[in-house]
Amino acid sequence: MLPVLFSIGSFQVQSYGVSKAVAAIVAIWLLGRAFARLGLPKDSATSLVLWATIWGFVGAKAYYVLEHLSDFSLHHLGGMGFTWYGGLIGGVISALVVIRRHSLPAAEVAGAAAAPLALAYGIGRIGCFLSGDGTYGTPTTLPWGVAFPDGVVPSTVPVHPTQLYETLAAVLIAVILWRLEHRLAPIGVFGAYLVLSGMSRFLVEFLRINTPVLGGLTQPQLWALIGIAVGGVAIVRAGRRTTQGRPGVIAPAGAPHPDGTLVSP
Repeated sequence: MLPVLFSIGSFQVQSYGVSKAVAAIVAIWLLGRAFARLGLPKDSATSLVLWATIWGFVGAKAYYVLEHLSDFSLHHLGGMGFTWYGGLIGGVISALVVIRRHSLPAAEVAGAAAAPLALAYGIGRIGCFLSGDGTYGTPTTLPWGVAFPDGVVPSTVPVHPTQLYETLAAVLIAVILWRLEHRLAPIGVFGAYLVLSGMSRFLVEFLRINTPVLGGLTQPQLWALIGIAVGGVAIVRAGRRTTQGRPGVIAPAGAPHPDGTLVSP
């Protein structure tokens, strides 16, 4: 593939890093627009994405190192080798800190961040594909199978380009989430993100080369199931709140409001 986009003297501009930078820029732009619609400061969107990105990388690398403690070497601290769920944990924790410091409404921020987060993930996976970072699928004879002889982790056997599968799924998920913003409470939208992204990763894992760890399922699949469960609970809770007269549901004329008054016809 194309691990190095171009070089300036001895300095190499790598596709992996560029994809992550583009993902962050797109997320900042989209979240800033969402914050503007909500009447929240756009500067807070920038801080949120930047800190979540930084600590997301820290969390992803830390998780990756923990996964390889038995055969740890300095190689594992290099520019490759990040685990998505470690990044999600690190990103969420840092986002909560920013939300508290900026006095932002957590539920609204979570809902606004869902679609940008999904799309940013898809952009990042393009970098994984171009760099040939080893996050490959199983061998395939399908016409779109791809070999990575020049990848960071070389492979001469055509495999499922699971990185691109995830990119396509991420774009579709982002579109669905944008449509749901007008139908679900914010926390429900974030719950939908957890469910949809979890389903995507769970299914793609059947085409990946990760080793099963429990009940024939890989570690990412187990995390995906946890995400689906948490997201499902969030959607149910959001549904209960909206049906109780919270923002997002217009009560019919003459219906009693939760405070005991009647809605005028």
